[in-house]
Amino acid sequence: MRTLFLLLFCVVAVSAQAQETQKIGFADWNYIFNQLPEFKQIENELKTHGTQLENQLKAKGQELENKYKAYQAMPATTPDAIRADKERELQGMQESIQKFQQDAEVSLRNKQTALMDPVFKKVGKAIEDVAKENSYTFIINPQSMSNGEDILLYSDEKYNISNLVLTKLGVTPKPPTANK
Repeated sequence: MRTLFLLLFCVVAVSAQAQETQKIGFADWNYIFNQLPEFKQIENELKTHGTQLENQLKAKGQELENKYKAYQAMPATTPDAIRADKERELQGMQESIQKFQQDAEVSLRNKQTALMDPVFKKVGKAIEDVAKENSYTFIINPQSMSNGEDILLYSDEKYNISNLVLTKLGVTPKPPTANK
């Protein structure tokens, strides 16, 4: 009798688990970010930083252009040593401008990352909290296919089958390392 009761309990438990529904939702990153007041501030800071870098680049380009015009205007009787010195100076300025351009791009990317990372974390945490509070199993990003963003924004860890796949492949799963 006890065995029958235990067997019946197991069948009911397995049946209930098999019928568990999964809720899937989506979160539109672009929509969310465009609604955040700090996003507008970040856009303005990035625009200001970009404009400053662009103005510096234009000033350097104008200086190079002026020196090149002065070089071209040198009389034909200018000694070769002076011409060679001016050519080296122009070449150095051109290389300096190219390096500045590369450094400016890196600076702009680094500034964007520094400003956006806290917002990404804040929004990610909010998505995770909403998903848990409302019993969502997965939250996806609908724009991810077109612009390379993450597809899955949240997933309930109980649906992670990675260890089952490793076991199927004959690999003993190792405990995950903490990299949060």
